[in-house]
Amino acid sequence: MTLTTTSAGPRAALESVEIHDGRRWHHVCALTDLVPGRGAAVLLGGEQVAVFRDRSGTVYAVANRDPFSGAHVMSRGLLGSRGPVPTLASPMYKHVFDLRDGRCLDEDAAPDGSPAVLRVWPARRTTAR
Repeated sequence: MTLTTTSAGPRAALESVEIHDGRRWHHVCALTDLVPGRGAAVLLGGEQVAVFRDRSGTVYAVANRDPFSGAHVMSRGLLGSRGPVPTLASPMYKHVFDLRDGRCLDEDAAPDGSPAVLRVWPARRTTAR
């Protein structure tokens, strides 16, 4: 996906999205680059990460690789919810994942027997100072 900038007011223009890799926070894009409800793929240390902003403004970062198909397509998935749980549906086979911990809510294991879980990175919005 090509990141597009939208006009969301002066404060939003100053906000950015950061992902924590276990050692430090990395700036990945401006908040306005993320269209609410849609994802974007970014590289973090050579790994593809799907980054999302939901309609309430919360940002999420999960592995871009779908554990069921092996394709790097999760950034093309659909955001939603199951009750209070924020979710991401894979565009391939429509498996639904909890955005908070990466667990698949439909099946416990991928076809190769590995756990059906997306890696999750801490993500946050920050304001330029």
